[in-house]
Amino acid sequence: MDSGSTLRVEKPTQLKPVTRKSYVLDTNVLLHDPMAVTAFKQHHVVIPMTVLEELDHIKDRRDKTVSREARIAIQMIDKVVDAASPQQIQEGVEIPGTELDGLGPGTLAIYPDQCLTEDSEVPYLDGTQDQANDNRIINVALRLQAQNQAEITCLVTKDINMRIKAKGSGLVHVEDYRRDRVLDDIDLLATGYEHIPGDFWSTISEVDTLREADCTLHRIPRKSLPQAYPNMFVYDDQEFLAFVKRVDQEYVYLRCDSRDNLMHRRFWGLAPRNLEQAMAMSLLDDDNVDMTVMTGPAGSGKTLLALAYGLHAILEQRKYSKLIVARSTPPIAEEIGFLPGTEEEKMAPWLAAFDDNLEILHGSDESCHGSIEYVKERANIQFKSLNFMRGRSFNNAYIIIDEAQGLTQFQLKSVISRVGADSKIVVLGNLAQIDNKYISPLTSGLTYLVEKGKLYPHAGIMHVNGIVRSRLAAFAEENL
Repeated sequence: MDSGSTLRVEKPTQLKPVTRKSYVLDTNVLLHDPMAVTAFKQHHVVIPMTVLEELDHIKDRRDKTVSREARIAIQMIDKVVDAASPQQIQEGVEIPGTELDGLGPGTLAIYPDQCLTEDSEVPYLDGTQDQANDNRIINVALRLQAQNQAEITCLVTKDINMRIKAKGSGLVHVEDYRRDRVLDDIDLLATGYEHIPGDFWSTISEVDTLREADCTLHRIPRKSLPQAYPNMFVYDDQEFLAFVKRVDQEYVYLRCDSRDNLMHRRFWGLAPRNLEQAMAMSLLDDDNVDMTVMTGPAGSGKTLLALAYGLHAILEQRKYSKLIVARSTPPIAEEIGFLPGTEEEKMAPWLAAFDDNLEILHGSDESCHGSIEYVKERANIQFKSLNFMRGRSFNNAYIIIDEAQGLTQFQLKSVISRVGADSKIVVLGNLAQIDNKYISPLTSGLTYLVEKGKLYPHAGIMHVNGIVRSRLAAFAEENL
């Protein structure tokens, strides 16, 4: 160092202390994620008495899905506050397992909002019958904001209109529940394949070839294909097409295939009409893949492919003993009991799509109706409601879950955990057709399953694009 130079000492950066926040939870957050009270780490969670009252009404509903989640949420709250005194419960009880970097655990409090009355200094929403519960919850957040101006008070709800009302009433911080958001952008969702522009091999610096059993694999460095995950396809603009057999920390192992080979595959007389359908058929027929998740727009052939493979695997290959078709019935879940007949007959209005697809597969038969009834009996096709699948175990079965985009992460997990030995499950859904008001494409259980399942070596993902139903269907999907 030059003797004339001076040593400059930088001032140490002062870190701001972590501001403790208070989060007021709406009922729909606890129904969406019954474990939500543990999601806010070192912060203070407030549950208004109105929320507990709503959970109490919901836990006794005939809708098994939502009533089950209400009971789990109540049990979770009870686990935290069980041994606390009434004063501690109102001030805040420590939530086990929420410590974060020495900041101490978060706390949970129950707010007796029935005691709130109109105060000219604090905004107050009236208790009109239609909006009484939402207004009472908003009033709790407004009162806490006025009492603790040095801290941040935030209302967390999945109800968009309630968020607008809260902001319009003067509440500064209002948020959606984001713990279940899997991706920042739905365009980042895994598709099950990667297209490499130009020539794939020109982008690879080194490759080894090895033999495993009856399969030849090409081993390339992980850095050459950094986004690779098991059971995905890779293809280029030339003739190259390969299947990612497995991935480790250093290498990606590819099994080369040909497009002609994939396009000539047949299930129950059904041939693929584009490359994505052909790749989906390859995943369905792979004995190493226990779960296949197919996403894509209406009319892309997801249901038809899944059904055709099921008939092929049961009646021709004798792999499974039964075909179970299930979907949720959210629009009128409580009314299913009033429909006449057996469970299968009750499910008929929601599963008419499968009869349509059976007609496509047997439309050219001399007696189409007779063929369909014969196949239903021979393949032992059973129609189930997801609401009645919990607590059961399905062994040696081929299971199709349809319209999965409207299911929460919690619901899908509980269904997939029912899959028993020697079974395969296929999950289908279109993220553009979500009819659950509390679920978005970013928080759907289907999105969660794709992102978590892609790294599992016995799961396959495929986004089946390209409308093949009709040119009118293609126009509607793209322009209407």
